[in-house]
Amino acid sequence: MVARRLAVSHNDSTFDVDYDTDDGFEVLKYQLFSLTSVPPDQQKILGRDGQIVSDESDLASISDKLRLVSINGVEEEIVAEQKEKLENLAMSDEELARLIQAEEEALMMQHFVSRESKEQVEQRIQPYVNQVQMYEDPHRHEMARKTVPVDKLEEKALISLGREGNYKPTKVEQDNAFLLQLLFWFKQSFRWVNSPPCDSCGNDTRSQGMGIANSAETLYGASRVELYRCNSCSNITRFPRYNDPLKLLETRKGRCGEWANCFTLYCRAFGYDSRLILDFTDHVWTECFSPSLGRWMHLDPCEGIYDNPLLYEKGWKKSLNYVFAIAKDGVHDVTKRYTRKWPEVLSRRNIISEPSLAAVLSDITRELRKTLSSEVISALEERDRIEMNVIEQELHRKDDTSVSFPGRLSGDKEWRIARSEFVSDEKNSLSSSSCPVRKCIDDHVTNIYSALSPVLSKLIEYSPSKKAAAEILEIFRKILVDLKNLPFRTRRTSVKSVSSSSADIFSKMLAFFDQLLDALSLKSELGVNGSIDICLASDPVKTSVALPVVFHALDDVIYNIGQCARLDSRSLSWPLLKLNRLCSGLVLASGEELPFGIATCAFDGTRMSKWEEPNGAAGCWIIYQVADNRMVELVAYEFMSANDAPERDPKDWVLEGSENGGTSWHLLDKRTSQMFDKRFQRKAFTVSSPGYLSNAFRFRFLAVRDKNATSRFQIGSIDLFAGSS
Repeated sequence: MVARRLAVSHNDSTFDVDYDTDDGFEVLKYQLFSLTSVPPDQQKILGRDGQIVSDESDLASISDKLRLVSINGVEEEIVAEQKEKLENLAMSDEELARLIQAEEEALMMQHFVSRESKEQVEQRIQPYVNQVQMYEDPHRHEMARKTVPVDKLEEKALISLGREGNYKPTKVEQDNAFLLQLLFWFKQSFRWVNSPPCDSCGNDTRSQGMGIANSAETLYGASRVELYRCNSCSNITRFPRYNDPLKLLETRKGRCGEWANCFTLYCRAFGYDSRLILDFTDHVWTECFSPSLGRWMHLDPCEGIYDNPLLYEKGWKKSLNYVFAIAKDGVHDVTKRYTRKWPEVLSRRNIISEPSLAAVLSDITRELRKTLSSEVISALEERDRIEMNVIEQELHRKDDTSVSFPGRLSGDKEWRIARSEFVSDEKNSLSSSSCPVRKCIDDHVTNIYSALSPVLSKLIEYSPSKKAAAEILEIFRKILVDLKNLPFRTRRTSVKSVSSSSADIFSKMLAFFDQLLDALSLKSELGVNGSIDICLASDPVKTSVALPVVFHALDDVIYNIGQCARLDSRSLSWPLLKLNRLCSGLVLASGEELPFGIATCAFDGTRMSKWEEPNGAAGCWIIYQVADNRMVELVAYEFMSANDAPERDPKDWVLEGSENGGTSWHLLDKRTSQMFDKRFQRKAFTVSSPGYLSNAFRFRFLAVRDKNATSRFQIGSIDLFAGSS
């Protein structure tokens, strides 16, 4: 730990900031935000001579006097350009010279060792050139679209945007979000085959070599057929390696060749400009052109990972040589996108010299484009030129060392180990030790918790027993389940007669659910036959975002009612009533898993997500900045255990509050030897030292349940409750 006192001037004021280098540069920006109300993404920090301070290394080399400037509009664009230039020029002149020299030496060596085997390159590429033409078949498009739950994926795409606060996305944003949901759905719906189960008894099989394809198999391009003998009944099971994606829509199984083949068809069926990526070191995946990013985006359907092209070199430890992008209108060498070790890769490219390779690819591309108009060809060539410039720039960009890539996830463990693509069961996801400041889009969670209060008050008044109260909530939950199962844009259901002893009480209480319906963007109204209908009140996506929260909240309330000695006014205390929950704050953490275990997942109110800190078992932290920098008294908080891996549960922690946004901290609560008995268990804690007004809170998690069994920390949810204002 290195402590520094920094004097930061902003407008006409100067602030003394105690900066702990262990906390990182983002925490400093967080502190400045609390002092100046300039959001972290609007901060430009200047050192001597106007030098822009953009990370810890910049900060270490300057004096302790800084100047903070708020950026916006044109100035923000200028600063972004300056930052990009700094990133692009991150290599020193000496490093760049070494890289160029190494590249020249590799090219010279290639001149002596390359076999100039144009035929070998063409023979490996041409089958894939023929294959991608199948992706343009309208019949295959139609058959592919029929197998996809489009409405559900569109809803999930809009939910993902809504959880970021984007309830009015552009078509480009929607298309990009749908593509990612298509990727995640495909990952869950397609099956990886190590060795197929026995056709006769379903037991495990072992390889018996190759067989000859029959006419039914060759009809769908299965030139290779693997044979497997059952370990139990000795029956032979055939595993044809189909190349026609139309057949793969039916079988929905295979290895990376089948996965990428079928997924690329899906991408084309939904109108995405797509291409198949062939890696000569034995892997295949997909790229789609992203209008929102203005470039090609890497998508690996086997792994369910997107836009992380260094996955193979840094995660799988692959020694890449040739990576080609194969599309209906051209073939391109994109190896440089997937490496930061170009001289090393170049030394392994010994099949053909670089000029000869470029000529081969140019010939294939020219042939594929010969029927296109000159205008289309010109546009494609301009895009090719831009892509090559971007790839060259990124090749020399400084690595983001905070991002950790996983080893290969698809395939059984022994197979991955044999290919040297397995890292460990613990390092099985993308992670980052440099978490940005994120905003919690969770006001709907607070509104749902608050809306349960009048419902519970009336339950005491109307319900003769705990059982009746639970039944009333179950009736309401069943109505919402029926609503959830309907198409999300037109949700509407009738409150039908309920065969329950509590049905009459529920009918009397229905009006008291209005606040809860409003929190779900729903409303009740009179139906055509005099029935009472529950239907959408506003944006259907807001309902989709909120429904999982209310299901989990109702489950918790029903459980807590069951735990009460009896249902009366004295039982209606926290945590049964979760009043004054803090929401819409900013969150910063010591690390996070990407993209599903980010810091804000701890505050989204659902059991379907969690905050995961890949290196948190040895200690980690999360900071919550109160919305609008308000000063509040924290009186209680609640944790929920995550879905799996109890060894990662929090065991010891300290809760601190800050009255100056994190410049200094005051102890509020400390817990040791805590234990969660089951998954999704909620545990409530009252603050042991209340009365301290804070605008930021920090949890420092000191130990997990079993640090010898894991390097990770995880928590399902965190809820913070303020005292009455």
